[in-house]
Amino acid sequence: MKNCIGWVAIMSILFISGCTTSGAFLSANQTQVNLEQANYNITATNVSGYSESAYVLGFSYSTGFTTSTFAAGRVEGTGLLYKEALEDLWTNYEKDNGTINGKRLALTNVRYDTDILNLFIYTKVMIGVRADVIEFTD
Repeated sequence: MKNCIGWVAIMSILFISGCTTSGAFLSANQTQVNLEQANYNITATNVSGYSESAYVLGFSYSTGFTTSTFAAGRVEGTGLLYKEALEDLWTNYEKDNGTINGKRLALTNVRYDTDILNLFIYTKVMIGVRADVIEFTD
């Protein structure tokens, strides 16, 4: 019985002192863009980027545009899932379309996907971002 209480105490301490990661990609446009004019070209469709992190002794959940993890410690990834997924998206775009420097590009039709694996002692979160890229000509 004492061993059981000790084990519960250790697990509780790990959860209380562990890491909590929460990510969200909430975007707000301060600029109004009129796509009715012919001043843009679609340069790529369905460009995607991915990121993942894994944790021990915890669980993860997603509610649309946010993903949260409560765990004792991270064992894989940085926890900056949305940032890394968008960076991966732009890296993948550059592989097929050249550098983005000096171009007036925007993402449109952005979609987010989350895949979560929850096991009691291990949780893994995978974020995917998929979008079309447009380039403004004038």
